[in-house]
Formats: sequence, structure tokens, C-alpha cells
Amino acid sequence: MADSFKTAGLAAGGMGCMTKTPDLNAAARFMSETGRLLDHRRFQLFFRGESVTPVRDAVAAYRNADGGFGNALEPDLRCPLSQTAPTEMALRVLDEAAAWDAGLVQDACDWLQRNEAVGGGAVAVEASATDWPHAPWWQPEDGRPASLIQTGQIAGVLHARGVTHPWLARATDVMWEQIGRLSEPAPYQMFGVLKFLECVPDRERAQRAFDAVGPLILERKLVELDPEAPGEVHGVLSFAPKPDSMARVLFDAATVDAHLDKLAAGQQEDGGWTFNWLQWSAAATFDWRGFMTVDALLTLRANGRL
Repeated sequence: MADSFKTAGLAAGGMGCMTKTPDLNAAARFMSETGRLLDHRRFQLFFRGESVTPVRDAVAAYRNADGGFGNALEPDLRCPLSQTAPTEMALRVLDEAAAWDAGLVQDACDWLQRNEAVGGGAVAVEASATDWPHAPWWQPEDGRPASLIQTGQIAGVLHARGVTHPWLARATDVMWEQIGRLSEPAPYQMFGVLKFLECVPDRERAQRAFDAVGPLILERKLVELDPEAPGEVHGVLSFAPKPDSMARVLFDAATVDAHLDKLAAGQQEDGGWTFNWLQWSAAATFDWRGFMTVDALLTLRANGRL
């Protein structure tokens, strides 16, 4: 399960492809019964028209005094200390919810700068994670190299929001350098690459880079085109969740529709969605299911299925 970072996947299937229209009321009951507060607030914002402020406050609850985020915000990394993955997730949720908070973001960038990878960027995981419960794939790397997925996803969302910061400038250079020599990416690495290329300001350079590395998704069989394929696979919507996703051009409309059908049919009897990777912790499973339920519904709505 090398490089198996779980911050960019999509909910796995459930009841089969008979159910085409998700039941929002059932999802609401699931979120109230099972979802953690953060994801309950996300659901209330996106599907019940509630205020954005509770989402911002829920994200802030995972913040540490050093400005980074931890405390199992990333459900498979249950370290209370600050880590790059929960910091990335915090920024992503703030952006997604239009709950962007300049103070929280500035402090997070300062934490990233103090803890940057060798040469710039963000490491995959800090060594402090080993002292706390964590999924087996969360292992620190010797030498503190930059992680394509963490660096790319964090840099992407910061660029999307027009942030300027010394950490971001160095991380951007790292991403261009690594993308320029990318030949055998892992699926999760491509999630970071795509987020970066979708948001970095130099659009001409980004398009040239995508033209060079985007086809690797198909050529290296990183994507599973069969929506019914079992196991820990990465479907079309993992790489291109929205109609305007950069990688959507790689897939024909019929394939995208088949994966949307599968996602729409994935609502379980309890009203929520699940996921297709190792469920190593009951607490992590509960946390992920709420998060993935909101993500699944957002993807369906973005594609006109809700």
C-alpha cells in the first residue's frame, strides 16, 4: 500500500447501481447519528443552507498552538501533534466551504515553513506520528524529502486563494522540478500533481506540464476504468471529480457517467457512504464515512446528479 495517502479519494460503492438519486434526508440522519461535528457542519452548510461560521470554528478546533493542525483531523493519522496531512485537510475544507480565515492560514503557512521538507515543500508525515495510533501507511521517510501529494495539494489550495508566503514560493519550485522529471507516479502522487496544476497561476506552463504527465494516468494504469472493480482502486472521479477538472479530458462521457452511476448508488442502508481502503480503526472508519458522505454528495451535485 505504498504512498497510500487517503486525502483525495472518493467514497466506495454500496447498494449496487439501482439507486440513482441519493436520499438527502437519509444522509442527514446518518450525519447526525454518526458524523463528527466538522462533517455535520459541512453537511449543514452545503445541503441545508446553514452558516459558514460553524465550519470555520470546527476546523479551528483541530488547530494546535504552533499553528499546524492535528488531533485526528485526518482520520487515519490520529496524532494530536501538528502534521502536514491534517494541515492540508484543514486548508482544503476552509477553501471548499468558503470559510477562508487569513489568520488560520497565515499561522499554518508559518508552521509549514518551520517544518518544511529538505529543499522545500512538505513532508509526507512527521516522525511524531509514530508515537500515536496511525494507519500502517503513515511512515516518516528518512531524509525528510518533499511529498508530491502533500506539497501539491497544499500549494494548490494556497495558489487558488492567492496566498503569498515564502513556504509557498519554495514549494512551487519543488513541484515544478518534480513534475518535470515525473515518469512513474503513484496514484496518490498524481492527486497532488493535479491539484497543483489546476491552481498554480502560470496557466500556460501548467497546461504544458499536464500535457506531459496527465496521460500517465492512463498509460501507467493508475485509474480503474471499470466502476465495478473491487478493492482499493482509484476510479475516474478520484482524478477528475468535477466537469472542469483538468483530467476530465482523459475520459469519455460514457465512462464518467458510469462512475457517477456507481457513486450515486453507493449510499448505504444507513444513509452514508463508505470507502475502499483498509479500515484499521473503528474511530477512523466513523470519521471517514462522514467525511466521504459529504464528499460524495458534493461530487454528485457538481456533476448535475443532485
